[in-house]
Amino acid sequence: MSVARSIKTVAWAFLGIRKNSDYQQDLGKVSPFHVIAVALVGVAVFVAGLIALVNWVAK
Repeated sequence: MSVARSIKTVAWAFLGIRKNSDYQQDLGKVSPFHVIAVALVGVAVFVAGLIALVNWVAK
């Protein structure tokens, strides 16, 4: 459950919107290692998507 909650936490963080009550609930339930791992994967997917989009548009 912690990994799924980490994915949800990171997804909301990427959007930049989040309720303070949800943030307070996640403080004790989410592993920092899971959050870091999910964030790194999310950034890699985002960058790869941007590179693919630029290559597609440039052709």
